[in-house]
Amino acid sequence: MTGRCRNVVAELARTALAAVVALLLWGALSPALAEDRIITAVTQAADADAFTVAFDVIGKPEARVLHLRNPERIAVDFEDTLSAAALDAPPDNALVSASRHGLVAADRYRFIFTLKGAASAELDRAATANGETLSLTIRPATSGKVAAASSSRPAPRQNAADAGPDVPAAVPQGRVLKVVLDAGHGGVDKGAVSKSGTLEKEINLAMALALRDALQARGDVEVTLTRDDDTFIPLEERAAIGRRERADLFISIHADSIRYADLRGATVYTLSETASDELSREIAASENAADRFAGEEWQRDEPTVFDILLDLTRRETVSFSEHFASSLVRDLRREDIRLINRPKRSAGFKVLTAPDVPSVLVELGFLSNREDEKLLTDAAWRKDTAAAIARAVMDFFGEKVAEPRKPG
Repeated sequence: MTGRCRNVVAELARTALAAVVALLLWGALSPALAEDRIITAVTQAADADAFTVAFDVIGKPEARVLHLRNPERIAVDFEDTLSAAALDAPPDNALVSASRHGLVAADRYRFIFTLKGAASAELDRAATANGETLSLTIRPATSGKVAAASSSRPAPRQNAADAGPDVPAAVPQGRVLKVVLDAGHGGVDKGAVSKSGTLEKEINLAMALALRDALQARGDVEVTLTRDDDTFIPLEERAAIGRRERADLFISIHADSIRYADLRGATVYTLSETASDELSREIAASENAADRFAGEEWQRDEPTVFDILLDLTRRETVSFSEHFASSLVRDLRREDIRLINRPKRSAGFKVLTAPDVPSVLVELGFLSNREDEKLLTDAAWRKDTAAAIARAVMDFFGEKVAEPRKPG
């Protein structure tokens, strides 16, 4: 067998294996398809004016176009849909340099087209005997038009110096921003307890409620609370709520205690395998210990294959989370909110592990510090801080921050 033949056979084997793994994973992690939605063929074509992709689908899938940045890419997400189609290298063209695809969540299949330059995209549908053909058309961007036309995302506000290698865009136009607020601890899990008896779980819930009100007062924002009363929720379930809600942003709210009584100020954390410093490692260990109250059914690891198939989405999600965290720190500093030294940190927080939901954990301050405790228990301070965080969220997602709605 020639080397070329061996390469072809190897590629076919990899494609077949990926399809088998995807089907097995789909069966294991998603309910049986009530309506078969399967992509049977993907055809790429190009001419002088456009690059087109035709997706032949059995059934009628939900699909949306995303514009991903740094590098510039167009992505098409299919909900509750699998692909049994091969994806060839794109034909010679002036718009697309590469294409790839894969299962990025238990209920989401994604195609990504890497762009050679700024472009816009549209997705059209046409009925067929067995379902639909979805046609993606990518064209060179006209002046100011660089996002995917059918569900584009305005770029997150960032400085050029802050731009990372893989920054997703913000929320599709015409769709409500979805935010999940997680009030840490609850129920049997008191969280930190100050010397005077202040309970972290109560501070977290009060702040989550204040932030919900501040966000809802500023426009079309759909806010979901992981808890709105004194209830214990395992960490894995908190992250799962963000995924079920298809949240654009997940914010976990805490107010920890530490052995250094002089340490005070807010901190914004993102997820990382290795803690950025010893303090972050201690904080993460403290927060992750909440699962000691959970039953054995919540104390399990995800399958390795799931980690592999979600790697693409996880990288993009972590990048998005990092940029939001940096933006939030800048805005809180601008609002004169007291921050810890080096306020942007990272560690292995279990509650931030949703692979497809940008997530941050905000430590509002330390109950081990008397001055911080005074602020945390002050309703006026919580309201002002919630308003500052809400402004930062809306600003980051490209929305014009309106004045709070007037009652009645």
